[in-house]
Amino acid sequence: MRGQFFKYWNRVRSSFWFIPAGMAGLAVALALVSVTVDKPLTEWLSLNLGWTFTGGAEGASAVLGIVAGSMITIAGVVFSMTLVALSLASSQLGPRLLRSFMRDSTTQVVLGTFIATFLYCLLVLRTIRRAEEVAFVPHLSVTLGVLLAVASVGVLIYFIHHVSVSIQANETVARISKELLGRIDQLFPEHLGRGAPMIPTEAPDEGFLEAFEKHARPVGAGGDGYLQFIDGAALLALSVEEDLVIRLERKPGAYVVASCPLALIWPASRASDRLTDQVRSLFVLGNQRSSDQDIEFGMNQLVEIAVRALSPSLNDPFTAITCVDHLGSVLCRLATRAMPSRYRHDYQNQLRVIAPANTFPEITDAAFNQVRQYSRSSVAVTIRLLETIAVVAGFAHRPEDRATLLRHAEMIARGAMEELPEKEDRRAVEERCQAAIQLCSATATEQPHAADSAARRR
Repeated sequence: MRGQFFKYWNRVRSSFWFIPAGMAGLAVALALVSVTVDKPLTEWLSLNLGWTFTGGAEGASAVLGIVAGSMITIAGVVFSMTLVALSLASSQLGPRLLRSFMRDSTTQVVLGTFIATFLYCLLVLRTIRRAEEVAFVPHLSVTLGVLLAVASVGVLIYFIHHVSVSIQANETVARISKELLGRIDQLFPEHLGRGAPMIPTEAPDEGFLEAFEKHARPVGAGGDGYLQFIDGAALLALSVEEDLVIRLERKPGAYVVASCPLALIWPASRASDRLTDQVRSLFVLGNQRSSDQDIEFGMNQLVEIAVRALSPSLNDPFTAITCVDHLGSVLCRLATRAMPSRYRHDYQNQLRVIAPANTFPEITDAAFNQVRQYSRSSVAVTIRLLETIAVVAGFAHRPEDRATLLRHAEMIARGAMEELPEKEDRRAVEERCQAAIQLCSATATEQPHAADSAARRR
């Protein structure tokens, strides 16, 4: 159930109809309530407070008609502005970012505000009766409609400002980086040196692994698509209930072909068709990747913006530098987090789930590889890459993390030396490279002093 809820909620929150439809429903309810209480409330205010409302049916109809007509027109203008912003974002920043723009709740609320005001005025308008009939003018409801129109003007002004800000490359990059940092806090909650005791990371004995490979039953995918979500809690509970060991063969973000194994169940004798269907239902596939459990997808979004900025058609190294800065911020945060174990145990310390783990080297490769390849001839971006590696090295405590950063610093320097014709440019790159190498080679206790000396040399 959790997987299906994720699938539908993920689809709904990136749509332009859900929030506007909900606000339209609230407008219908508000119109019914306001018209119902209008006459007795007007009489009570007149008798007790001396407040009287003036205005005939013709005036009320004209006011509501003008408000309703203007609101539906503005809603069309807002929708057109949204499409222009989406088109610009797709061409300048990349099509993978369209979903991020569509999930912007501000745009959805603005559309819902104008549609809700239009429906409210339309429904109140039909209740006004002229003098030749039984006269009825909902004074309070008309006043509320005018107040909604005034509020809609403020919403329109804010929306123009919001669109102008949201399509700026720096703001888009900062928003993606903020989402990435939030995902790291969620998926890697433990800090190095503190936090809850780590789950045992040692691998099971070789005999068990050999028996697992021989006798495990695969669970094939039910269709093609990107793996968006795995319900890990339900998977662990199911393995405890059925006394199984389940090994995941794919991690979120991977593309899966129908019938390819998603998981292996051991022992195979307990893996009935009903059980394999249960396990399969805990994997959610979709047409596109999602950042909810896929850290690399968010990194790829920043990388895509940087690579597009480095293309000859745009030639915008400053946007690429901004992306590198935020990639470094994400890697600094990740370097201080404990990587979760592949082996998940129950409360009796019995192995139940073996999951593919995200590692710092893999995520670093996803962050730097393509930017390095496309920035070989850009001195500014190459220097910023090396400076970023030096900053991240100051946060890295694991030897394998520092070795990964060292490898990338050397590759960046080699590529720049092959592409840069100017001697002074190569010298500047070499200086930054040596500073990064010194920091990556230092031990965790030596790193602060090495960082200070490297900063003084620069």
